[in-house]
Amino acid sequence: MFLIFGLRTKDHFHPSSVHPCEFCGVTAAQSLVERTTKFSLFFIPLFPVRRSRWIRVCTHCGGSREISRREAAGA
Repeated sequence: MFLIFGLRTKDHFHPSSVHPCEFCGVTAAQSLVERTTKFSLFFIPLFPVRRSRWIRVCTHCGGSREISRREAAGA
């Protein structure tokens, strides 16, 4: 009997907002990405194994950094 399991990371994109980028200094849209990792069994995601991470990505230069949940809620 084969048991197929693994981890799957999925990105959920949220509406972007305009802020100055901390990498390039240009005022541009900053995309907000929620990244969640789940345990999957037979290619079906069952439960999260890691808390959601929030990432802000500059649409101008592509620079990204992880932000807190509180920062993401305020964006």
